Amino acid sequence: MIASLALPVPLETPGGAVTLRRADVEDLDALMRLLADDAISASRGDQADESDTAAYRAGLVETLADASNDLVVAVGPDGVVIAMMQLTRIPGLSRRGATRLLVEAVRVSSARRSSGIGSALMRWTTDVAAPALGAALVQLTSDEARTDAHRFYERLGFVGSHRGFKYAVRERADAL
Repeated sequence: MIASLALPVPLETPGGAVTLRRADVEDLDALMRLLADDAISASRGDQADESDTAAYRAGLVETLADASNDLVVAVGPDGVVIAMMQLTRIPGLSRRGATRLLVEAVRVSSARRSSGIGSALMRWTTDVAAPALGAALVQLTSDEARTDAHRFYERLGFVGSHRGFKYAVRERADAL
C-alpha cells in the first residue's frame, strides 16, 4: 500500500456522496464482479467465476502487500463497492528524475456509470494522490476499443500522447 495516501476520504459526486478507501481482501468478490461487469474485461476472461477466486485472491494480496501499489475502492452510503482503481507509484530517471503515478483497472459499476463517480475518482487521483506521492505525471493506458473511455479521459485533461504495446509472456496470455 502507498502509505502516504490519506484514506478514507469522502467524495461528492453528482450522483451522491461516496467514500474512497483502500481495498482489502474482504472486497474480493466485489472486485471480481466489477471486472466482470466490463465487456472488454469479461472478453479477456474476467468472468467472476468462483473457480478463479484463488488466482484473484493471490493477485489482490500481492498488490496490497507491495508498497508501490494501492487498490482503491469507492463505496456508497450502504457500504457496497461501486468502483475501483489500482495506483502504482513509479520513480524514474526520464523527465529529470520524475515520479509517475500509473492508474490501472479503473472500473465503475454499470449501474452507476455516468453519475460522476469516475470523474471524482480521477480528479482525486490528479489533484490529491499525485501531489501527495510526489508524482509529476499521471499516466494510464486504455484499450483501443474503449472509445467512450478515451473521450472521458480527454474531457478530464488527459492527452493521448503515446502508443502502448504489450507482449504476452504467460500461458494465460488471453488475460492481458
